[in-house]
Amino acid sequence: MEIAQDHNRRVWDERARQGLLHTRTARDDEFADPLKAINSRGWIDGELAGKHVLCLAGGGGLQAPLYAAAGARVTVVDISPEMLEQDRRVARERGLELQTLAASMDDLPMLANASFDLVTQPVSTCYVPSLAKVYDEIARVLRVGGQYLSQHKQPANLQAAPTPFPSGYAVTEDYYAKGPVPPMLGEFVHREKGALEFVHRWEEIVGGLCHSGFVIEDLAEPKHGDPAAEPGTFRHRSQYIPPYVAIKARRIVTPPLGQTATAGIVIP
Repeated sequence: MEIAQDHNRRVWDERARQGLLHTRTARDDEFADPLKAINSRGWIDGELAGKHVLCLAGGGGLQAPLYAAAGARVTVVDISPEMLEQDRRVARERGLELQTLAASMDDLPMLANASFDLVTQPVSTCYVPSLAKVYDEIARVLRVGGQYLSQHKQPANLQAAPTPFPSGYAVTEDYYAKGPVPPMLGEFVHREKGALEFVHRWEEIVGGLCHSGFVIEDLAEPKHGDPAAEPGTFRHRSQYIPPYVAIKARRIVTPPLGQTATAGIVIP
């Protein structure tokens, strides 16, 4: 049976070729103040000049070029060659330098231990079956004291039906399922048509970070809901089902070989 990695690579290559949702490149107004564009929550520590930044599963010509324009030394890893080509194209057009690597977010042997000051990751962990493997790789390549800024689809976002029932959106998928949720047949904003996605429980999303040697310094649930929106639209569904969560975490310890570290949650 085809593995999710190969399947999702083809899905995202095609989305990039067609210019579908979540494949846009950075705009002129964002390049006018790149740090502001990528740091809307104020989570990034200080200036980025000279810092080593990994944009993980972040291809497409949006995040990586903006980090490079803000002065960072950027490596972008993505499973989709087409998305990475957009990064290279934008970098050429803007006179920026960045390194692109085609790889899965949960398997990064080409990256050295403790080689990054910051890892940033947009919504993407839903495309791999094991979130723990992703966290282990991030913990390995991130320096102690480094930041991990990430976004994850909320479990309920993948469990709930895409269209409303009379009283709301029904939960139709198993919270403890090991395999991917059924792929979407239509095009919905909260899902990418044809992609294989996996429900990750809260203990995996939050607890997994703590077990991998991180403290969680902040957590945000961006509000996209609008009760007045037309039923079935992204904004109407988001009023009932929050689409994703953003997490600010910091690497604090290096676990002994073969063990995981127990960290915790810090309220700034």
